[in-house]
Amino acid sequence: MEPKFEIFPEQASVLAPRVDALFFYLTGVTVFFTLLIFILVVVFAVKYRRRSDNDPLPPPIHGSKTLELIWTGIPLILVGIMFFWGAKVYHDQLRPPENAYEILVTGKQWMWKFQHPNGKREINDLHVPAGVPVKLTMGSEDVIHNVYVPAFRMKQDVVPGRWTRTWFQATKTGVYRLFCNQYCGTNHSKMIGRVIVMEPREFEAWLGDEVGGTPAQSGEVLFNKFACNTCHSDTSGARGPSLKGLYGKSVKLLDGRTVTANEDYLRESIMSPSAKIVEGYQPIMPSFQGLMTEEQVMQLVAYIKSQSQNDKPSATQIDDSVTTEGRK
Repeated sequence: MEPKFEIFPEQASVLAPRVDALFFYLTGVTVFFTLLIFILVVVFAVKYRRRSDNDPLPPPIHGSKTLELIWTGIPLILVGIMFFWGAKVYHDQLRPPENAYEILVTGKQWMWKFQHPNGKREINDLHVPAGVPVKLTMGSEDVIHNVYVPAFRMKQDVVPGRWTRTWFQATKTGVYRLFCNQYCGTNHSKMIGRVIVMEPREFEAWLGDEVGGTPAQSGEVLFNKFACNTCHSDTSGARGPSLKGLYGKSVKLLDGRTVTANEDYLRESIMSPSAKIVEGYQPIMPSFQGLMTEEQVMQLVAYIKSQSQNDKPSATQIDDSVTTEGRK
């Protein structure tokens, strides 16, 4: 079979046509004005050139307000369209739908590690259902990586010390290449993988039942292993705030500020507990920086989230009745 030559990767996600449309608009405007200016420069240089030393010097030109308004107004409109269109696409790329199927991703020299909600794990291969929004919560164990799937027009840095997120909704089944698009060391070029998009029912069969500890269950084991339960309990006089029902709630801090207990706050409270001290408690919690891997921190946060019963639908709730706009 002869290799298929493609100028652009195929469009295999909901956002891909929107990204391409914006790209073609930017390219079209750039090419149009480049050619227009080039042609006008050549035409004017030839038509109005001074043919001999005897030719009189041209009279001074004082300009035209109408012409100045036109060549200011038209570019302003065009770049305004670029800004608002690009901002809309960027905004939608950063905010996954509420019902997205969440997968935990860990970048590590030089591999991708994935964990599904039922505990199933993969390395460098990622199986997902077609037509279902998939949210990736990502952290790095070492250096900056970048998850990049050209067919989805999806590209997001994975940064050590904090979590980043992105999402996609595949529109058709197939196997798509996954790259690390940020130089991350000697074997950067080998940090590649695949995204295998399956029909929802086939994905359910592949996923199977729970194959081990879910992220929340693994987090509960870590919660007890690191003796977090000795301080964070529901008993009166506990040395740390209760974690039950904490996720998503407002937390008043010792310095008077109020923050929301989201994933980033929980991660920071584990790795740098003295950064935001809860009102009514002392800064006695030790830092777990270097004691937990990024994957373990994700699991611990998943456990804390599970105490609020606010998690997204589980994998067993995915079926082929989901929206499949653009699916082929």
